[in-house]
Amino acid sequence: MAPIPAPRLPRLIATDLDGTLLRSGATVSPRTVAALAAAEAAGIQVIFVTGRPARWMGVVADHVHGHGLAICGNGAAVVDLHRGGELIETRPLLRENAQVIVHALRRVAPGVSFAVERTAGFHHEPGYPPAGFEPVAVVAPVEKLLEPGPGLRELPILKILAHHDDLDPDEFMALGREVAGEHGEFTRSSPTALLEISAPGVTKARTLAARCRRYGIRPDEVVAFGDMPNDLEMLQWAGTAYAMANAHPAVLAAIPRRTRSNDEDGVAVVIEELLAGGGGR
Repeated sequence: MAPIPAPRLPRLIATDLDGTLLRSGATVSPRTVAALAAAEAAGIQVIFVTGRPARWMGVVADHVHGHGLAICGNGAAVVDLHRGGELIETRPLLRENAQVIVHALRRVAPGVSFAVERTAGFHHEPGYPPAGFEPVAVVAPVEKLLEPGPGLRELPILKILAHHDDLDPDEFMALGREVAGEHGEFTRSSPTALLEISAPGVTKARTLAARCRRYGIRPDEVVAFGDMPNDLEMLQWAGTAYAMANAHPAVLAAIPRRTRSNDEDGVAVVIEELLAGGGGR
C-alpha cells in the first residue's frame, strides 16, 4: 500500500492581531515569536492582517522575518514593517462617501460620535472616547474634519469610526449597513459599539486576495486566523481557516475549524502542528 503523503504546508499564513495573535495585554508570547520564525524558516510567508493603523504595528514589527508586510486598517493600507511602517498601497474612502455615511448615522443613531483615520494622523470629535496613547492632531466636529482644505485634510481617509454609548454593537453594525452600506464597508472588531467604515469593497479579504495574486498564491495555499466580524470574509476566502476559541459567535458559527484562545497561543499551536506534519486541528 502506498504511503499516505504528509499534509502540504501552506505558502502563506494570514493572521489577525488583537484577539488572535496577540494576548490580552497586546503582547506577543515567546511561543508565538518562535512559531512565526519557524514558519518563515520553512518558507511560509506570514502577513499580519489587522484593523490597526500602521503606527500601531510596533508590537509585531520585529517578528516578521521575511517580506515584512502587513495589511492595516481592515484592508485600506499595505505597509512595509521593515521600513518603519511605510505605506506602499492605500485604498482610501472618498470624502463624499464619508460625508453621506456621517449624515445617515446622525439621522438614525442620535448620540453617535466620529473619528477620522487618515494616512497620517487620527482626528476625532469632542464626544468621541479618546485613546490615551493616541496622538491627536485635531479635535473638531466630523463635518469640519471632512472638509477639503490644506494640510492634514488633504491626506487620504483610510476609514472613519463611529461610536455609540448605548447601542448593541451588532445591532449598530446592522443599522449602519442598512442606511449607508452602499457608501462604505461597515465592520467591527471592538467589544463596544464601535464601527469601522472603509471604502466600498475594501476588506481584509480583498486586499489579502490581491496581494496573494501578486505572489501567485492560491486561496487553498493560505491558512488564516481570526476572531471578529472584520475577519470573517478573510476566513471564508482562505483555503484553511481557524476561529479562535474566544471568537465572536458569528465567526464561531461560520468557521468549523477551531484553535485555542489568543491567551493560550492558539495561532502558535496550529503553526507547530502544521510544521510537525499534523495538518492542524
